[in-house]
Amino acid sequence: MQIKEVTLRHLQMKLKFPFTTSFGTFQDRDFILLEAKDKNGHSGWGESVAFHSPWYSEETMKTNWHMLEDYLIPALLNQEITHPDEVSEVFSNIRKNNMAKSTIEGAVWDLYSQEQGISLASALGGKKSKIEVGISIGIQDTASDLLRIIEKHVEEGYKRMKVKIKPGWDVDVMREVRKEFPDVPLMADANSAYTLKDIDTLKALDEFDLMMIEQPLASDDIIDHAKLQQAISTPVCLDESIHSYEDARKAIELGSCGIINIKIGRVGGLSESKRIHDLCESHHSPVWCGGMLESGIGRAHNVALTTLSNFIMPGDTAASSRYWEKDIITPEVTVEDGYITVPNKPGIGYEPDLETIESYTIEKKTYK
Repeated sequence: MQIKEVTLRHLQMKLKFPFTTSFGTFQDRDFILLEAKDKNGHSGWGESVAFHSPWYSEETMKTNWHMLEDYLIPALLNQEITHPDEVSEVFSNIRKNNMAKSTIEGAVWDLYSQEQGISLASALGGKKSKIEVGISIGIQDTASDLLRIIEKHVEEGYKRMKVKIKPGWDVDVMREVRKEFPDVPLMADANSAYTLKDIDTLKALDEFDLMMIEQPLASDDIIDHAKLQQAISTPVCLDESIHSYEDARKAIELGSCGIINIKIGRVGGLSESKRIHDLCESHHSPVWCGGMLESGIGRAHNVALTTLSNFIMPGDTAASSRYWEKDIITPEVTVEDGYITVPNKPGIGYEPDLETIESYTIEKKTYK
């Protein structure tokens, strides 16, 4: 396999509803879409999940474009690749920038599975024909608003509710949710909004029988999370703290968490995601697939990854219609009674809608 041409597109898509977390609110989703063509003219697609501002991580859409244009694309163009796992070797002299690396590595995985005549899920070793999905709900104006949203998604069949929390919007809110929905699988996501000084607040969440509390402490921490996990009964799930297999190994050995959220972009691609999955499975630590408000391209990669055996908790890969008036793939990702049927066509299994992609495109550049 040889990449002969790469096209970067800056897309802007408007979310149906504003999305609020502990680090901010936004309604427009700017991101990079990457198309890689091989010598036979086949196209593979990848998506950058970096935001336009360095809220979630130090990477941004602009830094990803820079890294792709000036380093990653030149390093990969015209290189002979026999398997997508080799992409990380090509990029081994470039530190971090995981979201940028994942953008092009995802396109290589798409091309590889097309050339093999199998689905991306099968290429990764996935066996599931359908996956369970949950939903992520941002911070709302009132608890009543939150309860109405949860009720709607419960009726739609979603298998798990993830509620964003922050200081002042935590224990009392979760108490109301649990009172109204005593049996719904429920978790809280803090996006690093707390410190060990808040341990009493975090301990108070134990009464709600949560599946987990996600990333309560600093985004680069695994030490304090180990102290927190010893003090509370709710499983800690690490998200922002895990950027690699080595991060996951150390967190497991320290007892920093009971669960890991694997986000493809955060860890540098599908190959590293699979390595972390296998590590966690060997330690009997469950994983699940988090979302980054992806378009249909990124969503398709998440669906494929979630078919691996140790993804035993519902992920954040909700239906396209949850976020967009019109997605950039056909058919769109749909959810039926809390499940997504995994496509079995070669590659990502969904067709990029080129007309819709062009309508959302702000900037476009091709490299040969």
